[in-house]
Amino acid sequence: MSDPALDVVEFVLTTHFYTENRDLDENDLPPRFRQVFWSDDATEDAPGGVERPLTATDESTRTATGVERPWEAVSDLLFTQHTEFSGEITVTQPEMGLEWYRDHANDKRIGSNPTLVAALAAAEEVEAPISHEESRDNVRPIQADRVWIDALLEEYFDEDDDAEMLDLVNVRAPEEIETTLADLVLTGDQEGEIQKIVKAIEHREYLASIGLREIGKLLFVGPPGTGKTTVSRALAHELGVPLVEVKMSMITSQYLGETAKNVEKTFEVAKRLSPCILFIDEFDSVAKTRRSDEHAALKRAVNTLLKSIDEVSLVRDEVLLIGATNHPDQLDAAAWRRFDEIVNFPKPDRDMRADILRVVTREMEIADFDPEVVADRTSGLTGSDLRMVLREAVLGALTEDRMTITQADVMEAVEDFEERDNLKNMDMIDGEGAELLGETDDEGHDHGAGHDHGEGHDHGDDDTHDHAHPQD
Repeated sequence: MSDPALDVVEFVLTTHFYTENRDLDENDLPPRFRQVFWSDDATEDAPGGVERPLTATDESTRTATGVERPWEAVSDLLFTQHTEFSGEITVTQPEMGLEWYRDHANDKRIGSNPTLVAALAAAEEVEAPISHEESRDNVRPIQADRVWIDALLEEYFDEDDDAEMLDLVNVRAPEEIETTLADLVLTGDQEGEIQKIVKAIEHREYLASIGLREIGKLLFVGPPGTGKTTVSRALAHELGVPLVEVKMSMITSQYLGETAKNVEKTFEVAKRLSPCILFIDEFDSVAKTRRSDEHAALKRAVNTLLKSIDEVSLVRDEVLLIGATNHPDQLDAAAWRRFDEIVNFPKPDRDMRADILRVVTREMEIADFDPEVVADRTSGLTGSDLRMVLREAVLGALTEDRMTITQADVMEAVEDFEERDNLKNMDMIDGEGAELLGETDDEGHDHGAGHDHGEGHDHGDDDTHDHAHPQD
């Protein structure tokens, strides 16, 4: 449970010691504090930053801590002071405040505030639980903050000239990603490959020193809904780096103008945001375009993409490249050889389905729930499918004004899902509207042209909700 007095004292002390110690920079501030003081004014080294002095007013303290009446929370402490006119909260005796903070905060909390760790290290009466360098390692760097990312993109890209490029990519800050690697249901192979890449990032200098620079280009292969996107996002959260997402179908779209230029800028923004992850979805679009006899400009764009992949490096540029495809059979040799690791994302087996069901239902009330029985009945379903089944079970219960679902609700939702899936995969629907699916009208026109009913049954999911769900 949060302690309002401790929250306010930490914030006020942080503003004081950060203002006093000019050796500290933005990465010495906890992210929740530095965002309060972020300025969009560009500096020599960054697109924005935190300018001294920092002032803890009623408003800034409320924003940083969530304490509605911050002065009331600390008014009885001997080392605090409040200026009514400006609303500023200050410490009159910093050393006393620091000692109070050390007595009331646990080591983990202190270790996540490098500014106060530095202050404790310089104090005579109290000691810091860890070194200043260790505490900085515990804090997400400013380059991973949403405000820093937005400021950089605004500075680097022209809103008019680069409108197409900005539509092409989606940049996620780690703070916006809730799922972590520890929350996922993964196969042994997936866990092994992820651990390899984490170690490669930790030891980039060593890899460079022995000449291993071509490393850190992964290809995720598997059906829709099996976790490719979720794992990429969780990895970004775990590493505390931005995730630059781009869909190949957007790059190869004929509606984009200067596609080759946009491809180059996609890699430029990844390098500017480094360290980061560049996630390229629908990578099989490369092969489709390379085999096409049309759209020479698009083929040039794809060649630019392949060249850009060759030139980007985890060791040199601090960019981890992840490609993802639902159709590995459509990739040619030129695409395959760009990646040093292939990670398989199969549909979950029975045990994985049971684990996924346990994960998804951990916050739900389910009477007599048996995930093993549901897993037996849901062969072939992805994690995304299982999540949809449980969602339907919950909504079905709500229509009966129940917030506790039963095993019967879940099994009924499984049946409904199977029926809907069967309808979705039918080649023809009897009755009214049948001519829309492969039938011809009186003039011989085929109304069903262009519809492929034989593959890609992703149940409406674009890999956003996968079988890599949070777990206990």
